[in-house]
Amino acid sequence: MPKSNKKSRILIADDNEPNVELLEAYLAGLGVETAVAVDGQDTLNKVAEFKPHLILLDIMMPKLSGFEVCKKLKSDPATSNIMILMVTALNELGDIERAVQAGTDDFLSKPVNKAELLKRVDNMLKLHHVTDEVERLRQYIEQMERR
Repeated sequence: MPKSNKKSRILIADDNEPNVELLEAYLAGLGVETAVAVDGQDTLNKVAEFKPHLILLDIMMPKLSGFEVCKKLKSDPATSNIMILMVTALNELGDIERAVQAGTDDFLSKPVNKAELLKRVDNMLKLHHVTDEVERLRQYIEQMERR
């Protein structure tokens, strides 16, 4: 696992406790920090507190669906850079299209394959950290140009 993932924070948003336990077990060897949200509103609250780099977001949740949560997070400049991996039992073409329209970065069907999950998580965290680095460099260059 790359060093860049060492301090990564992953929020698991799922109202089904066995699913949460399975995802936590799969992620255990990555050396990442995890938190859990149990419904759509709780997810938004935890994002504000925990500031995750990646959210494993279930679609079918109480209060707000994963689609609604994703749309809210991606439309807010403060949270739009958080990577979202929708994890869902839904695999109809219409559901995938809705996930894409809501702004998800990727999606994974349940039951989750451990190797596939870990590869996608690794790729998404790498992408998140590269994006952060590019943004830091852009800001640095802008500051230097102003001098």
